[in-house]
Amino acid sequence: MTDERRLCRLDEIPDGQARGFPGAAGSFIGLFAVRRGGAVHVYVNSCPHVGVALEMMPDRFLDGAGEHILCAVHGARFQVEDGFCISGPCAGDSLEAVPARIDAEGAVWVPADAGA
Repeated sequence: MTDERRLCRLDEIPDGQARGFPGAAGSFIGLFAVRRGGAVHVYVNSCPHVGVALEMMPDRFLDGAGEHILCAVHGARFQVEDGFCISGPCAGDSLEAVPARIDAEGAVWVPADAGA
């Protein structure tokens, strides 16, 4: 089994919203998680277009309707469920998904090296 690190508790991410997190130790690239009910989708916080962080303000990863992940720099929109870019300069590309699991106590875990 690979080493894991705890991001947070699922209930620390409001349903239908997102939250950013630091990446692996020593990394400059962070992670973010989007909650949909009892599920969480975690991605590396890097737009596939030019590698910039997606949000301009902390934890602002979703469009105004909360339907899509939005790159604040170039306006690319990504599906929450799989990170696939549906519009913008990187249409057809995808965000880098991070495997995540929720334990019996409601903690969200990702690989220790996620975002490295």
